[in-house]
Amino acid sequence: MTKALRCAATDFEESDRVPSDRFPVRHPVRHPVRHPVRLPLPADHTEPVLDVVVPVFNEETDLEPSVRRLHAHLRETFPYPFRITVADNASTDASPRIAARLAAELPEATWIRLDEKGRGRALRTAWSGSKAPVLAYLDVDLSTELNALLPLVAPLISGHSDIAIGTRLARGSRVTRGPRREIISRCYNALLRSTLAVGFSDAQCGFKAVRRDVAERLLPLVEDSDWFFDTELLVIAERAGLRIHEVPVDWVDDPDSRVDLVSTAVADLRGIARIGRSLARGTLPTARLGRAFGTAPPASLTAQLLRFGAVGALSTIGYVLLYAALRPVTGPQGANAWALLVCAVANTAANRRLTFGLRGRGGVLRHQVKGLAVLGLGLALTSGSLAALHHWTHTPGRATEIVVLVTANLAATLLRFLLLRTWVFSTAAPGDGTGSGPR
Repeated sequence: MTKALRCAATDFEESDRVPSDRFPVRHPVRHPVRHPVRLPLPADHTEPVLDVVVPVFNEETDLEPSVRRLHAHLRETFPYPFRITVADNASTDASPRIAARLAAELPEATWIRLDEKGRGRALRTAWSGSKAPVLAYLDVDLSTELNALLPLVAPLISGHSDIAIGTRLARGSRVTRGPRREIISRCYNALLRSTLAVGFSDAQCGFKAVRRDVAERLLPLVEDSDWFFDTELLVIAERAGLRIHEVPVDWVDDPDSRVDLVSTAVADLRGIARIGRSLARGTLPTARLGRAFGTAPPASLTAQLLRFGAVGALSTIGYVLLYAALRPVTGPQGANAWALLVCAVANTAANRRLTFGLRGRGGVLRHQVKGLAVLGLGLALTSGSLAALHHWTHTPGRATEIVVLVTANLAATLLRFLLLRTWVFSTAAPGDGTGSGPR
């Protein structure tokens, strides 16, 4: 890994960056600057390339052994200069004194003191004062195995990705924790997928990294200063079409966690609702955050609904024409099935390209198979409605049949949109297929 990182390095243009003295929250930002092309960092970088932030609140027991273990690990395995920043956010125990002592004893360590609590606030403050090209953070309990740290930051150093996250929910992860936390974590990420149609798998794992030039443009859009900070940052990044790299991790639950699950859950739900409203209204200004050569960010929910409606209207017209043409030959049930099949294939292809902005051949077959599965719902609704009509009226008129079938199709439209958004196209990224993108 070390050799690969050094061989991939070329000149890094510091002039492409915006000064990072502070990351104030200014939401919304009307004219965010478009990102330059990704560039790898030089192998002979003399200043810290990586700044690992460890946010703490009353962690006098774990702080020193964890920081020393992290420091030893980076000394042994990381091929570039690094820094460890302890971000103490309003601790009332001995944590500040321990952090100051560590900063005095370890040349690569430093610490900052905040007067208010909040993990997001601590990360924003620490990252705002750092000049390192790659910014990361991890939980002080070191629940995540440190061997994943170099794979986490390597895509950022090479210029391949914008953000990297550890995931406990991907294939290859090894997780040890109780059923309660397992269920809560999976439910939360399932909620994000169903409501915000995200593509990343684990929003809450305390093991993330971001390129500083990316952070400078993302952080002004992030409002939350507590536990929802991570989720909001990732949602905005994904909506902007930035590349999110995921690393499966080995993770062991900390039995002494101080997180208030109830209050955190309530705050997370409020955050999801707030971002959902912004996305629906198109007020989250992510349109120009993407890379200069990257794919366009996904349209807002409103724009997607309008495009989906237009595609659906054309599909309905095509369905009616096909049904009317096929009925004399195949009968009502056969005409309904064939018209649905043809229109479903065309509808899936049109929505893939026009509504959700996916291009290229990658995943086309998978999308069509899933689209046909969604067709089963439409077939059940329309066929059931048709059967009910013939049960109640033995000889219905042609116009009555068409009205009933069109009504049944409209009833399935909303469900179809939700399934296309959250399931059919939920794992595809346009353009390169290697990271998160429009869903």
